[in-house]
Amino acid sequence: MLDELLKEINSKADKKRAENLQRFFKTGLGEYGEGDVFLGIKVPLQREIAKKYIGLSLTKIQELLKSKIHEHRLIALLILVEKFKKGSETEKGDIFNLYLKNTKYINNWDLVDLSSHKIVGEFLVDKKRDILYKLASSNDLWEKRISMISTFAYIKNEDFNDALRISEILLEDKRDLINKAVGWVLREIGKKNQKILEDFLKKHYKDISRTTLRYAIERFPEKLKKKYFGGEI
Repeated sequence: MLDELLKEINSKADKKRAENLQRFFKTGLGEYGEGDVFLGIKVPLQREIAKKYIGLSLTKIQELLKSKIHEHRLIALLILVEKFKKGSETEKGDIFNLYLKNTKYINNWDLVDLSSHKIVGEFLVDKKRDILYKLASSNDLWEKRISMISTFAYIKNEDFNDALRISEILLEDKRDLINKAVGWVLREIGKKNQKILEDFLKKHYKDISRTTLRYAIERFPEKLKKKYFGGEI
């Protein structure tokens, strides 16, 4: 089945789009996506392909996840998301464990953002979440982002504690992709409860990057935005 999947994926390659994606995902020397290789396949099409191969074994999915080609890794993750939705508790646990053992291959922001909350976050909804703090304290950019994005699974249920605590940990990180992730999560908290967001911002204002702040207050009224950007809080 894996050979059939690879054949279908490779048949959808778009060279011109791939060149654009190489630039968009910063694959140059010293950039965050250095060395990543793209085929140029749109995400909706990758989702369609993933759903067709939901029967692929975890062993074969892991093999696909180790590919140097970006779309191979994303489709592997999208298959895992689909299998997780339909799986038993034991199967979900196996997927969760596979995911965490292979974080070095989940190494670009779209790979994290399209999978972490749907697997790591969801699996831990009714469990201890210590692993999120271990990931947040990692030296790895993508493990930190996984820890933050995973909390979307709790925010939707107005469970903000872990999202706020992990945000506090990651405020020290100066990397743009972490600043954006924290700001994005804080914005989602604000949609549910603006007071909790404002309390957090007031407490940590001096430590928040401009990027994080911009994302966090994106939905605030313009007058209130100006106060935050002007330090009048």
